[in-house]
Amino acid sequence: MENRKFDERRESEIVYSRSVKAGKRIYYLDVKKDRTGDHYLCITESKKRVMGEEAPQFEKHKLFLYKEDFAHFCEGLDDVIAYVKSQVGEIESRREWVPEDGEKNEEAKAEENAAEPEKKRGLLDRLMGKD
Repeated sequence: MENRKFDERRESEIVYSRSVKAGKRIYYLDVKKDRTGDHYLCITESKKRVMGEEAPQFEKHKLFLYKEDFAHFCEGLDDVIAYVKSQVGEIESRREWVPEDGEKNEEAKAEENAAEPEKKRGLLDRLMGKD
């Protein structure tokens, strides 16, 4: 019974999640809440490995990013992305992310249209919630 309570608590610690498929890799971006109620980001890379005729295995790597480090991380990421753009030109856009159910109701479409200006803001501004 104690393990069941532990499992229920573990499931409830993810407060927001999104997955990003990129070739053989999937990135999971999970916002979690710690025991004190503080939020942090858990980034998991899952890579499919096929070894001969064996069943595929998934190699996972995790990175934990705490809210007090968001600004520094975003500044560094913006800097690295700007460097890559300066070396190879504009980075190829990919299609817009669509929720897994594939269906959009009118409310979701309205929210998407209202969020258009947000796409032009920097990564740091989006993560920090600045307008």
